[in-house]
Amino acid sequence: MAHILVIDDDYHMRLVVRQMLEQKNHTVVDEEDGQKGVKRYASESFDLVITDIVMPEKEGLETIRELKKIDPDVKIIAISGGALKGPPTSYLALAKQFGAKESIEKPFSWKKLIDTIDRVLAS
Repeated sequence: MAHILVIDDDYHMRLVVRQMLEQKNHTVVDEEDGQKGVKRYASESFDLVITDIVMPEKEGLETIRELKKIDPDVKIIAISGGALKGPPTSYLALAKQFGAKESIEKPFSWKKLIDTIDRVLAS
């Protein structure tokens, strides 16, 4: 199965996503912000990155740009609940313009996450 990096400042979100993905036999590494996530990605090989948009230290759009500089072919799924001013869909649209393959608005269902991961990994 896939080796997946999950970047999200919400501990509970990382925990739930990790548990869901491990049930599908994926290997999961998680980081609490974009700065740590980019550093981890640069030192380890991943099949997929799932990143939140609104985070401290390094927000998600900047994280996506830096990941794309390291590896232009990186597969990224952006997730957001929209804590910044404006609807989360606008940040998710920007994430796709910056290079995310897919985006999901929080809260999302287990099925939606797995279907999106399967689609991105197959692309």
